[in-house]
Order: sequence, then C-alpha cells, then structure tokens
Amino acid sequence: MFRSSAPALLVAAFVTGPALAQPTGKPVYEGAGGDPRISVSQPESTSQASGGYVRSIEPSLGPFGDPLGLRPVLKEKGIEYSLTYIAETLGNAFGGIRQGAIVQDRLNLRLNLDLQKLAGWDGATVHANAYFIHGTGLSRYYVGNLLTTSVIEALPSSRLYVLWLDQQLFDGKLGLRIGQQAADTEFFVSQTATLFVNATFGWPAITGLDLPSGGPAYPLAAPAIRAKYVPGNGFSLQAGLYDGDPAGANRPGDDPEAQRLDRTGTNFRTRDPALIVAEATYAFNTEDGAKGLPGDITLGGWQHFGRFDSLRFDNTGLPLADPNSTGIGRPLRGNAGIYAVYDQTLFRETGKDDEGLGFFVRAAWSPTRSSLISAYVDTGLAYKGLFPGRDNDTIGISLAHARISDDARRSDTDAIVFSGMPMPRRRAETVIEATYQAVVVPGFTLQPDVQLILHPGGGIANPRDPQGGRLRNAGVFGLRATVQY
Repeated sequence: MFRSSAPALLVAAFVTGPALAQPTGKPVYEGAGGDPRISVSQPESTSQASGGYVRSIEPSLGPFGDPLGLRPVLKEKGIEYSLTYIAETLGNAFGGIRQGAIVQDRLNLRLNLDLQKLAGWDGATVHANAYFIHGTGLSRYYVGNLLTTSVIEALPSSRLYVLWLDQQLFDGKLGLRIGQQAADTEFFVSQTATLFVNATFGWPAITGLDLPSGGPAYPLAAPAIRAKYVPGNGFSLQAGLYDGDPAGANRPGDDPEAQRLDRTGTNFRTRDPALIVAEATYAFNTEDGAKGLPGDITLGGWQHFGRFDSLRFDNTGLPLADPNSTGIGRPLRGNAGIYAVYDQTLFRETGKDDEGLGFFVRAAWSPTRSSLISAYVDTGLAYKGLFPGRDNDTIGISLAHARISDDARRSDTDAIVFSGMPMPRRRAETVIEATYQAVVVPGFTLQPDVQLILHPGGGIANPRDPQGGRLRNAGVFGLRATVQY
C-alpha cells in the first residue's frame, strides 16, 4: 500500500528542515538543530540534516527568481517551500582501496505548512522533506573507510525523508512532534560542525555504525514521537522514541542493503524494538546585550531495546573465527551510549553577529558489547569572515576519531590464531578535514575540501593486496557546489 503511494508522496512532500530559505534573501538566525544560534561560524549552507541558517538565491535571479509571484502569496496563506541542490566531485588521490573519482548530487525539496493560517489550528505545523539522490559513493568503492567522506553519499534513490506534525503548547515551551522523523536533525548536533563535508560531523559514526540500519538518520528516517521542553534561561530538554530499525535490515551499521529495503522511505515500520534518544542542553549568552560569547553544552544518550549479535562469539559460545563455529553470533540484549557536545564562539568580530571564530568538541562512549565503535571524539575550528571582503565565507579544520571496540579487536585476534595467518588487527580510524566555503552570491556556494583518512576501515586488510597488508592512508580531494532556493 505504501509503495504504491510513493510517487504521490514525493510530489506532495517537499523537504522541510529546521529553517526554510527566505524569499527576501535575509538570513534566518536559527541555529542548526532548531536551537538558538550560538555559533558565529555556522556556515552559509550545509548538507547536514540539522540544517539551519540558509538564504535563497532568488533575489539574485531577478525576474526569474519567482516569475509568477507565487512565493509571497503562498507564504501569506501559510505555505512555504524551498529547494537545495548539492553537486560534488570527490577523488581518492592515494591510499584506500584504489584511486579514482566520483560525481554525486542530491536535490532536497522542503515544504512547511502553518496550520494556524491554513486551518485555524493554533501552534501546529506540518513539515515534509524529500531527497532525490544520484551518483556513486567514494567511500564504498574507492576508500573503504568507516567515516563516510560525504554526508550526501547514499544509494541512488528518490525517497521521502521526514513527514511530521509539530504541536507547540504552553506559549511554545513544549513541542510535541509525531510522524516520520530523523534523529540527526535534532540530536547530537554541533552548529559549528555543520560546515564540514564528512558525514561523521553530522550524525557521528558511533551511532551510525552501532545502531540498526545506521539509526534514524540520513538517508533513512523512522516513525517517532519527540517531545522538547524549553523552560527558559537557556535550558532545553528533548527526548525521542523511534522505531529502532528504519529499514528492517536487522543488523547494525550504515549498510547499503538497508537502503535497498526501503528505497522510497515509505516503509513506515512500527513493530521493531524501540530506540530512545534524549539530551539536555544549556545555551548561554544568547540573549540580546549579553557581555559574554555564546555557547552551549549538551549531555545526552541513547538506549536501543533490540537484540544484537555478538562480535566475537557464536550462539554456542565458540569464537566466531573457530572452524567449528556455527557462524551465528550470540544474541546480546540492547545497545546504549552516552555523549556530550560543547559548542563555543571563541571570538566575534566587532559589531557583527555572524562573523568570528567558533569551536566544537563532541565525545561519545558505548560500553555495550554489541558496539563496533566503543569510543568517539571529534573537534574543530571554523572562522566566518576571516578574509577582508569575504564576510560570508567560512574556513575550517576538523578531526574525528573512532575507536574499534575491544570485542571486535579480540575477534580479529581470534581470526589470526585460528587461521594461523598474519593479518591486520583493527584499532581505530581517524579523519582530518580542511575546507573553505565561498559564497558566490547569497544562496550559492562553492566549497573545496581536503580529507586525510588514517587507517581506513580501522586498519583492515586491503582486498586488492595478495599479501594482506593494511589499507594505506587515503587522501581525498573534492569540490562541492550548493544552490539554495
């Protein structure tokens, strides 16, 4: 039933993020994740699902920007829409599986319906978001890394992403949201990190690799209920209850097979074990006239109530590497983790609200034995308006590190012992990224990007090396173009 209605849904459900591009060309001063904007270096455009702070190219198009004059008429009636098109080319210059380059693109369509204007329903909004994805993934075919080189990398598809109803209560202090949702739009978000191209700076690899089907994050969302309470004084609390397996792949990790199981985003699964994500945030110095520099601190965590396979032992207690093993992992109950985010403006240029230096650091730990990644940290700096005459350009450098869990490493040791053959033992993967986002005109950016991937796959063997040596460190170079309308 759902698959047959997918084309109609994709036509009707234009994308919605936390902030929509405005026809006036004025920036939306809302932070990524739908929170108060605390980062002066939040970029002009971003591919991260948490979105925020976008301007439309419409004013630069003159009479062709809105030839029928529909946008202001629709907005007056409570209907807003926007489009974001991202095209990029990425190449693996050395290391990894092999050398080569790819081209990929993504069209993002958004729709926002104000039900107060449309139907007199106070405090209610409907959002929808659809993706049209094309191209070949560099990580999957050329690098072999865990921290995917681009956040838009996914199997080609046309899919509904999110579709939900939001109800604001108690003068906006409590927000209830129900429908198909994605955790990466609101949880575990750093506003400064939205500049970067690598996918781990959006939805960190510890969640994407430990949770079934990669968790409710791009390109897969899941039916959910989310509550957000904002009592004031910079504090906010939010929690989401999600279907725990967006595609029904029944195994952790961002596996392409999971995307094939839900090609249109309309499976709407509701019978899988639940995933709960919750976090508390304190944002400081966000009020007008604050003497200090803005920032926020977030503490959060997740609990998945499903069953997972052991990374080391089979269902009879033998090591999976043992020739006598059944090959079926011992069932383990649940997966859990905790995380923290610190986002801070370090310097703000005089008289400017959106120029200066920002810093972020995020850390997470997952002690459960089903986790491939047991510890994760990322950090970075971004500066908006560093160069004279380029006030809206943003430059940044970042680092992310994902540690392979003890059970996964011991499984590698078992494989060496039982096979009697030398082979690599995984430890960790690290990515260092440097990027520069140049604003050509408001709503149109170009972004050259460089990434160094250390120990791709955590240090796995190169499948193209007959001697079984590790994948060599890889160097990725790319250029992204983004148009927002």
